[in-house]
Amino acid sequence: MIVNAINDIYKQAHQGSVAAIIQVLNDKLSDTGVRTRAIFANGVLQLLCEAATPAQLDRAILTERVRKILESISPRNVRRVNINSRIVREQQLLWFEEINRDPDGQLLWAEEIALRRPNFVRGMIQDLRETFSDRDDLPKTLSPQAVREKRQFTKGILGGVVISGAILFAGWGVYSWNQGKLFAGENGESVSPTTQPQWKSTIKQDGDSFATAVRVAERAAKSSKEAKTPAQWQQVAEMWGTASRLMSEVPNNHPRADVAKNRTQAYRKNQEIALGNVK
Repeated sequence: MIVNAINDIYKQAHQGSVAAIIQVLNDKLSDTGVRTRAIFANGVLQLLCEAATPAQLDRAILTERVRKILESISPRNVRRVNINSRIVREQQLLWFEEINRDPDGQLLWAEEIALRRPNFVRGMIQDLRETFSDRDDLPKTLSPQAVREKRQFTKGILGGVVISGAILFAGWGVYSWNQGKLFAGENGESVSPTTQPQWKSTIKQDGDSFATAVRVAERAAKSSKEAKTPAQWQQVAEMWGTASRLMSEVPNNHPRADVAKNRTQAYRKNQEIALGNVK
């Protein structure tokens, strides 16, 4: 019964249940003394991590651990996660409104991450496993032979999906390769993948996160005046997100550390506004 309950929670978390996601995170982070709360707002999972001491909320360690947990769950419709951290305080039902109203007074730090998606075949297998797990109660009334036949049938289905997926991707790869050769032959030049957006290569990076963030923000402000299509607004949002992240990385001993904290939140709000124009 306990195993079934745990599996059911994971399945609900994978399907996007915020309550189930919180339960899984709290279970996985119980050894660190970190407790979480979450709310889904504006297409972003807003996650609050609380602990008794700042050491328990180490930014690099906690961010990476939360990322791994969420990517193992792979919750549907959750692509972006904003991790907010603060020292634990009395229960606040309106915690999200509180940190929005006074981020500097409420938070130790905040960081937005993007979750990597599992590949197509893995995702299909996971969904199939969930479908068959809904019938886990059947073996209680079936004979041992029927149980074995059911398991063999399930393995056969999963094996067929893996083989079909492999054939599909192999065919797609051959097609893409041939298409690439065709266009390269027509244009007389090779096709090379783009490793980063073009605007990033034009931003001067001198090792000063604050200065780089300002340059990115200036580019975002200029681009927002010209943006019209969803793709252009998406790029503007990425610029504001990058500027916010860079500001959040400004060390506390920097002469403009206080300004950086304020601008981190301001740039994030600009990112949300830009994303609103994407829809």
